[in-house]
Amino acid sequence: MKRLALLLLLFPFGCGHSAPPPPYVRPGDRPLVRPDAPEMKTTAPERFKARFTTSQGDFTITVVRAWAPLGADRFYNLVRGRFFEEARFFRVIKGFMCQFGIAADPAESALWKDANIPDDPVRETNTRGRITFATSGPGTRTTQVFINFSNGNARLDRQGFAPFGEVTEGMDVVGKLYSGYGEGAPGGSGPDQERLEAQGNPYLQADFPKLDFIKKAEILD
Repeated sequence: MKRLALLLLLFPFGCGHSAPPPPYVRPGDRPLVRPDAPEMKTTAPERFKARFTTSQGDFTITVVRAWAPLGADRFYNLVRGRFFEEARFFRVIKGFMCQFGIAADPAESALWKDANIPDDPVRETNTRGRITFATSGPGTRTTQVFINFSNGNARLDRQGFAPFGEVTEGMDVVGKLYSGYGEGAPGGSGPDQERLEAQGNPYLQADFPKLDFIKKAEILD
């Protein structure tokens, strides 16, 4: 009984786990982006720019639709729908890439989790500054994208990662994104993607407060 009392005193929430983070509070001016909404089916211009305002500064991505049309369309509509706002750069690996595209709001993540788009043929190479949808296999692209840090990432071409644009301004800003947490679970000390999808920003704010984030994303032309 004394041992049990001591354990309860040391770990008041049971088994040593901390209390779950508070639920995410969605800004009232940002409606949920739904993958089946007509406005999410818009065909992107043949070439456009998207500016990202982040906690480290601004960078601009130029998208060329001919490189990967389906990826370009999805990215265009996500930016227009303000999907990326408040989202964290949750996986930043020096010399490799930075990844983002899990929504700040878990309710939004749930809507998009299975909203897969077909694969694009790989027409361009994953060199430094190129942006590409993340994939876990054929037909699994949804909302997560990454920006390449290295020309050595050309090996990703053979694995089906199809670049749809590149950073044309502010690559120095991308290079400053916080990378101190390293790779995520399993096996690493960085954010767990499943927990991020389930709990959203409160999980990252509690456990990974140094992560940089997107303040605003907008189509420039």
